[in-house]
Amino acid sequence: MTRNEPITLRRDCEAIEIPIGNKVVLPAGSQVIVTQALGGTYTVMTDRGHLVQVEGKDADAVGLETAAADPVGLPAAAEGTADVEKLVWKQLRTCYDPEIPVNIAELGLVYACVIRSLPDGGNTVEIQMTLTAPGCGMGATLKAEVERRVLTVPDVKGVNVELVWDPIWDPSMMSEAARLQLGLM
Repeated sequence: MTRNEPITLRRDCEAIEIPIGNKVVLPAGSQVIVTQALGGTYTVMTDRGHLVQVEGKDADAVGLETAAADPVGLPAAAEGTADVEKLVWKQLRTCYDPEIPVNIAELGLVYACVIRSLPDGGNTVEIQMTLTAPGCGMGATLKAEVERRVLTVPDVKGVNVELVWDPIWDPSMMSEAARLQLGLM
């Protein structure tokens, strides 16, 4: 399969409208075009020109292999808070803006990531992040994805993701690698 090649959905599948964030069902037999396949999710354009995000678990509906549950190969245990933080950032780099082919860490959307040791053992992670646009309806979806992925890190018992709007994101917050990837340098 190549990009921009129409694909007929093999079965009904759930998707999330971009940038609205509403859940929809794409019916079997519908035509879609994969525009982005990153981080275990797929952005597809419907036959009506709408962009939607399909979860990796539904990749078979699009004729693709189901994404691995652990795409980065996390270890079974972490060795201290510094190791947990490194692994959390590794997971953050697997979360992608559904419209931009750059992960949220390189986009500069993550403003803070604090690891706190729990008295009973393990850690909790507090993340402050933003979106590329305050009106983006994908905030709840992206927040849930970040929480789900960070909870897979060894020794992480809880995660709190807060969407913040100060400072307002702008392209200067992207890493040099992200700007280069998007042709902005």
